[in-house]
Amino acid sequence: MTVLKNIAKDRILQITVLITVVSLFFARPRLADINFHTLWSVAAMLTIIQIYAYLHVLDVLAYKLTSIADNTRKLNMLFTLLAVISGMFLGNDITCLTLIPLYLNIAKKYDLPQILPVTLIGMGANIGAAFTPWGNPHNIFLVSRYDVNAVQFFAWSIPYLVASMIILGIIFLFIPKEKIPVQKTESIKISWRPTLITTAVFIFFFFGVFRVVNIVWPMLLAIVLALLINPRIMLKIDYALLLTFTGFFIFISDIQQIPAIVNGIHMMVGSEMSTYFASIITSQVMSNVPSTILVGKFTTYAEALFLGSNIGGFGSAIGSMANMLVLKTFNQHASVDKTKFFIDWSIMQFIGLIILTAAGWILLLI
Repeated sequence: MTVLKNIAKDRILQITVLITVVSLFFARPRLADINFHTLWSVAAMLTIIQIYAYLHVLDVLAYKLTSIADNTRKLNMLFTLLAVISGMFLGNDITCLTLIPLYLNIAKKYDLPQILPVTLIGMGANIGAAFTPWGNPHNIFLVSRYDVNAVQFFAWSIPYLVASMIILGIIFLFIPKEKIPVQKTESIKISWRPTLITTAVFIFFFFGVFRVVNIVWPMLLAIVLALLINPRIMLKIDYALLLTFTGFFIFISDIQQIPAIVNGIHMMVGSEMSTYFASIITSQVMSNVPSTILVGKFTTYAEALFLGSNIGGFGSAIGSMANMLVLKTFNQHASVDKTKFFIDWSIMQFIGLIILTAAGWILLLI
């Protein structure tokens, strides 16, 4: 029942269902338009991420790193950099849900700033998630939709990561160095055997994403592993995201059969730059996952869509699902004014959006 309630409460899924139902009055979906490779890849990714979360791998890393932080700048840097690295492998959602409460517990204990560090953790998670095909679910769609190989994908993501890290590095220089007590390392044990097995499945999944092996096998292997470790892991999976992907595939299959709409969208994404800006703008109002599926069905400019969809995760609260989780988690655990956080967070998010939009534009030009 809890799983069903969580699915029913998902705002993006609610909107997806609404527009999908409306589209059914105009056309009928075609099975060939459903990208099953993307669906199986996302299912495998969500399962593997939840296994790692159950094994507390990220918790251990966070405690180990924070035990060496002796000032506020170092603490912010460590949490943000861990968010970047974690976002690459575990995705931005799990990263935010794990690291933000941990940081806020330390911040409340020693009366440390809360707004900027939490914002940086969320931004770091989004930056890291853009680096890998599985970090962001819409990256999996891009790889599948355009049949992108690993070399090509990382040729796009590495320059974006470097540009983003330079921007973060400049921000770190302005964070004051205030002494704080060194944190005690919590005693959390990692179960090495299931962790190593999960990592092997993760590597197998990597080959599945890039079609070296059929993605169905890594997906089934991940599900079996989750059931063997603890069947309750399967209750934690974000089924609403899977249904959102399915709903948008149906919606786009329908509107592809309406010539007037198809012509209008083609005009919006007729060039590399128009695709780039269309992806960023639509992400602000409908989140970057459905935006990528929508724009991706009508454009051939894969790199522009990659940059636009990942940069579009910054800005508004619904630009990325991780943004909404940052706000929700902060409201649950912080001790400072929530309205002030939302205002300051929004300002920093849109400043980040503007700077990264300019950086992405330059990357496309060169």
